[in-house]
Amino acid sequence: MAVQTVLGSIPAHQLGVTACHEHVLWHPPDSMALEDPDLGLDSIPAAVAELRYFKSVGGGAVVEMTTEEIGRSPLELSQISQATSVHIIAVTGHHKEKFSAGLLEHQSVEQIAERMIREIREGIGDTGIRAGVIKAATSLNQATEVERRVIQAAGLAHQQTGAPVSTHTEAGTFALEQARLLLDAGVSAQKLLIGHLDRNLPRRVYFQLAELGVFLGFDQIGKEQYWSDEERAKLICDLIEAGYSKQILLSSDRARKSSWKVHNPQTLGLGHVLLDFIPRLRQRGVDEVTLSGILVDNPARFLDF
Repeated sequence: MAVQTVLGSIPAHQLGVTACHEHVLWHPPDSMALEDPDLGLDSIPAAVAELRYFKSVGGGAVVEMTTEEIGRSPLELSQISQATSVHIIAVTGHHKEKFSAGLLEHQSVEQIAERMIREIREGIGDTGIRAGVIKAATSLNQATEVERRVIQAAGLAHQQTGAPVSTHTEAGTFALEQARLLLDAGVSAQKLLIGHLDRNLPRRVYFQLAELGVFLGFDQIGKEQYWSDEERAKLICDLIEAGYSKQILLSSDRARKSSWKVHNPQTLGLGHVLLDFIPRLRQRGVDEVTLSGILVDNPARFLDF
């Protein structure tokens, strides 16, 4: 049992504070990049600087959620990890149809699963760098045919390897349905993280997901344009009080240049969760044991296989 990082397998307890949904290097399609130059992260020196900063405020590891179709770069991630002493976990699997349709158009469930399994067991391409998480995604209010194929493949790959599965929901929509599709595909609830939930969904959705036993991804922290951190903190405290603290995972999914401190000194960048959000939870009475559980123990348990 161990966590597969881009520098090899390590015992889960070595991860430390872990951000479970981030991007270190990624490239949007050309049309999107031309329309919005702030979107995407393409600088190794900037990534090294930002992750050193993350390390300096207490961070230990990040799950890098970039898939092949948006520029996954395993060799570069290994260089960044070596330069910063931050553990980086790379993913296999695929993003939503908007990004992955062209790549997956003619691939069967079995073909998609076969590659996921190979990237977990042997390595990505000929790099020898193994993925440590499987990614699946759905679109706004639905799972398209392509996305359903990836979900089925993720189930097969999970059953073959035991690797955890982490997801993208579009603004939190279809979260409950997505979780059920993945559970039906054979993914263990204890190894399933449903992402992007902190987008002001109906309150009952959070508790229904928690009752399924899956991990709840609060990974938009700091993105006040979607929902205030105060409301996020309040909901998380309610979930803790209801007994679900062991299913909560935190991150900030900073995928824009302007969201990193190295590019924009006005922001807390990858330090936001530790420097701003955790103090909010403390102010609401969350004790240090619970906070350590959320930041350290929960990610270690999710990523260990």
